[in-house]
Amino acid sequence: MGEHDAVRVRLRAALRADDPWSALHALKTDRPDRLAEAAEELYRSDPDRAAFGTYLTWLLGILGEPGDAVLPRLFAESALPADDRADLLRTAVARGLRLPADLLRTYADDTSASDAEAVRAGRPPAPELVDAMGLSGDPSFAPRLGALLSDPAAPRGRAALALGRLGAREWTVPIAGRLSEATGLDHTAFTVALELMGDPAAVPHLLRWLAESDGERVYDVHHALVRLTGRDPLLPERPSRTEYAAAVRAVWADGRTARAPAVVRGLAVDSGTRARFSVDGGAGRIRVAFDPPSPGSSWPRWDRSLTFDRKPLYRVGPSCGTCELGLRLLDWPDEEATRTAARMRGRLAALDRLDTALFLEWNSVLGELETGHYHALLLDLPLERVTEPARSWWYRRVATRAEEDGGDSEYDDRPEGHWPGVAHFQLTEPVPGGRVPRTYGAVLPSQPPEELDPATVARHAAAMAAGERPAAVVLGWIDDRYVEARHEERWLVGAVLDGHHRLTAYAAAGIPARVLFLARTGDGADGGLEGLEEVAAAYGCRA
Repeated sequence: MGEHDAVRVRLRAALRADDPWSALHALKTDRPDRLAEAAEELYRSDPDRAAFGTYLTWLLGILGEPGDAVLPRLFAESALPADDRADLLRTAVARGLRLPADLLRTYADDTSASDAEAVRAGRPPAPELVDAMGLSGDPSFAPRLGALLSDPAAPRGRAALALGRLGAREWTVPIAGRLSEATGLDHTAFTVALELMGDPAAVPHLLRWLAESDGERVYDVHHALVRLTGRDPLLPERPSRTEYAAAVRAVWADGRTARAPAVVRGLAVDSGTRARFSVDGGAGRIRVAFDPPSPGSSWPRWDRSLTFDRKPLYRVGPSCGTCELGLRLLDWPDEEATRTAARMRGRLAALDRLDTALFLEWNSVLGELETGHYHALLLDLPLERVTEPARSWWYRRVATRAEEDGGDSEYDDRPEGHWPGVAHFQLTEPVPGGRVPRTYGAVLPSQPPEELDPATVARHAAAMAAGERPAAVVLGWIDDRYVEARHEERWLVGAVLDGHHRLTAYAAAGIPARVLFLARTGDGADGGLEGLEEVAAAYGCRA
């Protein structure tokens, strides 16, 4: 039996398994190119497509580039049943594929011709076709998409996003002008579309909406104004919905849109290990930001990434309170991410207490952060460097939940499925909690670990052996989740701004690492004061 036949046999066995989804998922690493070829052959067989078409389409969607090559070929087969072609198109859209404009026009004509009732009723195109038009890169679709904005029966939010992806700025003002009639997810989609356009022509309409509307749903408009103007004014910490809406209207009421220099406000040093401050008009070079909306998704704002100078470093995932937190390395910054924190380095060489003079000295550095309210903790964290997925808390916490459920919960038992994609530091043990049983801790690098200089690590190790305690700077947050609405879980998460060599030396020596932890809290940011209090009580510097 040749390799091709062997792959077909394994594919058929997976399709006939009691749980085909799991069987196919386990099979996907088995020569994806051959698997995509076998899936295409089976799909072209009428009996196999009738029995397994949904599974085969899903498989092609998870095979990466080999599957991406097959999906357009199958979608182009006009003889396939309409439901199958629609399924293929949805999968191609979810993969973000740019299908030829002529193919989409032909499909739209074929669909209309086969559904005379839909034509008579004036039903709009299916959402997946709207998404595909936006991904096509062809501006000729813009008039057709724009016409959907005024059709209550149309997927108006997705049409607006499609126009945003096309960069069809002639539709900026029409989209902004319809915000007052948009509700729910359509309202969010309209503002996200304006952000995708990047067109300042939307700004006067957004300001007018804030002035004339009286509801509390202002977050999306505020977010769009910040992105389009670069002005990021400070809002109250932990406001109620009513207070938040009033504050947003107040900061934009005078129509100012020019970005002003960052200002550090409200500096208060609570002790030698605790301080608070706020950044107004921060540059936001390092921030957790929403990703562009995923094609085909119903949620215009969902995934988020930790970004450095707008370049995604780690995928953070959604803020959904019942979803699992899991970070994933995306790419390294174009330049060394420590360039901001390195300006602090003079005081970091022997940092054993926080004081007002320290933060005044760092004023310009703090202005590089995102606008918001911050707590600074000077900690001695017991960290270990973890290089194996099975040793990481990202996996071990999932295994712990499965044990607690007594087999009542399924979970991905492959450690690599929970691995953030890079060696990192983590707390040697979870922080014992009160309301939340345990707090896991992970500190992730912002530059490739393999590029660290062994001589520099050795120099820091020698200094530590002599009793010195140089500090690293970590920017992070406390993340609380109620996973699957069953498990309360808390994370201390951070990214290293400065001190990769120092943390490596600390971990190798088994000495608690001196860390200046900067945590953004309040006004919608992930993070909880309760968690910070527990971490400070457990690991606050006592030098």
